[in-house]
Amino acid sequence: MIIPYFPKNVVIFTLLVLRVGALDTFIAAVYEHAVILPNRTETPVSKDEALLLMNKNIDVLEEAIKLAAKQGAHIIVTPEDGIYGWDFTRETIYPYLEDIPDPGVNWIPCRDPQRFGHAPVQARLSCLAKDNSIYVVANIGDKKPCNASDPQCPCDGRYQYNTDVVFDSEGRLVARYHKYNLFAPETQFDFPKDSEVVTFDTPFGKFGVFTCFDIFSHDPAVVVVDELQVDSVLLPTAWYNALPLLSAVPFHSAWARALRVNLLAANTHDTTMHMTGSGIYAPEAVKVYHYDMETESGQLMLSELKSRPRREPAYPEAVDWHAYASSVKPFLSEQPDFPGIIYFDELTFTELKKNTGNCTVCQKDLCCHLTYRMSEKRADEVFVLGAFDGLHTVEGQYYLQICTLLKCQTTDLRTCGEPVGSAFTKFEEFSLSGTFGTSYVFPQLILSGTQLAPERHYEVSRDGRLKSRSGDPLPILVMALYGRVFEKDPPRLGQGPRKHQCSLFPEQFQD
Repeated sequence: MIIPYFPKNVVIFTLLVLRVGALDTFIAAVYEHAVILPNRTETPVSKDEALLLMNKNIDVLEEAIKLAAKQGAHIIVTPEDGIYGWDFTRETIYPYLEDIPDPGVNWIPCRDPQRFGHAPVQARLSCLAKDNSIYVVANIGDKKPCNASDPQCPCDGRYQYNTDVVFDSEGRLVARYHKYNLFAPETQFDFPKDSEVVTFDTPFGKFGVFTCFDIFSHDPAVVVVDELQVDSVLLPTAWYNALPLLSAVPFHSAWARALRVNLLAANTHDTTMHMTGSGIYAPEAVKVYHYDMETESGQLMLSELKSRPRREPAYPEAVDWHAYASSVKPFLSEQPDFPGIIYFDELTFTELKKNTGNCTVCQKDLCCHLTYRMSEKRADEVFVLGAFDGLHTVEGQYYLQICTLLKCQTTDLRTCGEPVGSAFTKFEEFSLSGTFGTSYVFPQLILSGTQLAPERHYEVSRDGRLKSRSGDPLPILVMALYGRVFEKDPPRLGQGPRKHQCSLFPEQFQD
């Protein structure tokens, strides 16, 4: 079942505007898909069985694409793993893969489906784009043969890539992106030898595309935005929500704000895997988002975006994330510091004991300052200010600087950093800042029920403060300034294909 959601102020366009030329605004769509998963098997299924499963998922995506197109959407993003799921080995993913050519070949699979071999999935996606006059973004698997002349060629004679494809409104393949930053469990895929920076132009702006875990890294995410100056980013993702700091919607909306770019993020929907959270985000505001851990329904979202936000008078100014915090003296902490863990990282915490106060907590070069006023300090809820300045080393290696105010799971300080869903204590005023050594800081403000705080309640000042605006009391779960220090990341390990213990397929599974 597809449940559409339309913001009240959305402007509905006719499809004819695509032919008028450059557009000042466009209608973006993302679809959060409850993926139909294959039966888990240790041996590969046949290609026919694989195609049957993929077509079941595309049937659902087709309904979403048609509905989006009828409502005037110019482009729709569908999730990572949205056509065949996950939890594969290198061998069992193989029947689901197709050879995806370079877009420079000028190919419309809908019109010439056999030009590059057996490609029924690409042909169907192309026809959906063409028949509905809409750009379609999907995530599928690419396979590329190699041989002994390539010293990095896997022993089974092929590379396998987690791949995004984009078809334009005529059904033409206009973009192909191989995921560069694979998450640890993705052993079915190979790392590309080099980072790919993929962009394409449309009548409604310049787009970049990458996948899920790529958003944490400089290459390609920051390169696409800062160096190639795209207007909008497309993010198919299969995002596991890791509260309190790495939930999809807060992180993605904060990334769009920090990079000052439109972001269209489509997540898979699987509550057993804590996967939900999709949205459409502009540099200055969250347009629409969906977070649902209660049902198993898909969700279609649409919103109007500026085609070229950098040209807009209201385009946000850059933030100096070091300015304010480095200009003030550290506050005396109300309580002794103590350690706590968030997603395998050891933070330094200090407890907020009063209704009103100022406090500072430091770790290494990072000092986090908080000024706050609560409407009432409840005895059954504990809040802490935390700081982290170090290298994250589990399921990836990347350097972080984090300042966070959060509610502990219980009144036991040992639960600080554990996931929590509700808060009753309300903050009337707050100002959070830190002595960050990076300009890439992602501001998050999450309220009780894991909902985003509306922009009217807070602001990010040019001198690097996340602070209250309205004075309305807010039941805060998490407030965070999540910084990435890219220059301190270690060199990439395992670049190029992974080392595999290969087993040859039976002949019926070979091309």
